[in-house]
Amino acid sequence: MALFGNAHAIDPGSAQQEYARLLGQGEQIHAAYLLIRDTILFTDRRLILVDKQGITGKKVEYHSIPYRSITHFAVETAGTFDLDAELKIWLSGSATPVQKTFTKGVDIYEVQAILTQFVAG
Repeated sequence: MALFGNAHAIDPGSAQQEYARLLGQGEQIHAAYLLIRDTILFTDRRLILVDKQGITGKKVEYHSIPYRSITHFAVETAGTFDLDAELKIWLSGSATPVQKTFTKGVDIYEVQAILTQFVAG
């Protein structure tokens, strides 16, 4: 969960180069977001969550989520006192959602629209 700093969108072309080792042949990144140290990648095939761990962030866990395994999702917009927006994604076979927090630097409606495009498509 993001606690400080400013989340922001990353150029998909830059993300494509940086994360090329994670991608299958012909797989394309359509949108990417940096959340403090973690990154969310929306490809044409799946959602990739890049979770940097530990103090140095050298240990990294990569979560690959096929869009077909997403049963539903929700966005919670920022409020007057709570400045963070939140994305919750439920996966088949799991009762607990994957949660990611976005600070005011990211348009949560844009994130929701991208996810809708891939989950419903």
